[in-house]
Amino acid sequence: MKPNKSNLNLSGNLWFNRDDRKFLGEDRIKLLEKIDQLGSITKAAKAVGICYKNAWDTVSSINNLAEKPLVDSLTGGKGGGGTCLTEEGKRIVAQFNHIREEMRKHLEGLEEKLGDTESLYKFLHRNSMKISARNIFYGTVSALTRGAVNTEVTLTLKGDVKLTSVITNGAVDNLGLSIGKDAYAIVKASSIIVGTDLHNCRISTRNIFCGTVARIIEGSVSTEVDVEIDGGTMISAIITHESVTGLDLKQGNHACALFKASSVILGVN
Repeated sequence: MKPNKSNLNLSGNLWFNRDDRKFLGEDRIKLLEKIDQLGSITKAAKAVGICYKNAWDTVSSINNLAEKPLVDSLTGGKGGGGTCLTEEGKRIVAQFNHIREEMRKHLEGLEEKLGDTESLYKFLHRNSMKISARNIFYGTVSALTRGAVNTEVTLTLKGDVKLTSVITNGAVDNLGLSIGKDAYAIVKASSIIVGTDLHNCRISTRNIFCGTVARIIEGSVSTEVDVEIDGGTMISAIITHESVTGLDLKQGNHACALFKASSVILGVN
C-alpha cells in the first residue's frame, strides 16, 4: 500500500529590520501582544515560555531600536503599577499583523500556482539530509538478487545509470526494499578509485562510471576530483596528489570513477 502524498505548504518568517539589525519578528510580537493583554512583563514572559530576564532584555532592545518606546512601565496608581504598550507599540503590532496576513494570503496564492508539489517536496526532502559522505545518489530499486546471506541491489539513477550495492538480507528486510522503491546510495569519497583508459581492462569492481573531470580541488593533504557522468551525476573522489599527477588528470579530461558494491550504503526515507 503506497503512503499518502505529503502536502507541501509554504510558510515564511516576517521580520522588521532597523539599522541592519533585527527589530521585530514573530516571537517579539507575541511577547508584545501578551504584555498588552496581561499588563505584566512577568506574566507575558511566562505565557510565551521565556524567563523574565530574557523578556526584560527583549523589551529594552525593542525600545532602544524604536524611534518611540513601544512598551511603557506604569508605576503606582490604583492597580499598583504594571506594563503596557504605548500607542506607538499598538500601531507597530497592528502593522506587523497586517503585513503578516497579506504575506499569508500571498503564499497561499503561490501554493495554488505551484499545483502538484509532490516532486518539489521530494527534492527538498532529499536535500535536507545531513551526512558526512560526499556522495549521495538518489534512485529507484530496479533489481534485487537475493543470496543466502547478502542481496545485490541495483539502483537506477538519473540518466539510466545503474549502481550496484551488496548489503545483508537483514538490511534489505529492515529497509523494506522492493522493486520500484526509492532509495539513496551513499559512498564515501575515500572509497572512490579514479582511473583512465579502462575500456579494455577487466576489473572486479561492480561500479565503473566513466565521464569527464569537472573539477579538481587541491588540498594540503590530498586532492578532490569530481567526475561528471551520464545524467549530470557528479562523483567525488579523494586521492593523493601523486595520483593526480601520475594519471595526468585535468579538468575536461576523460576519467572513470570506480567503487566496490560493498562500499555502497543504502538508505530510505
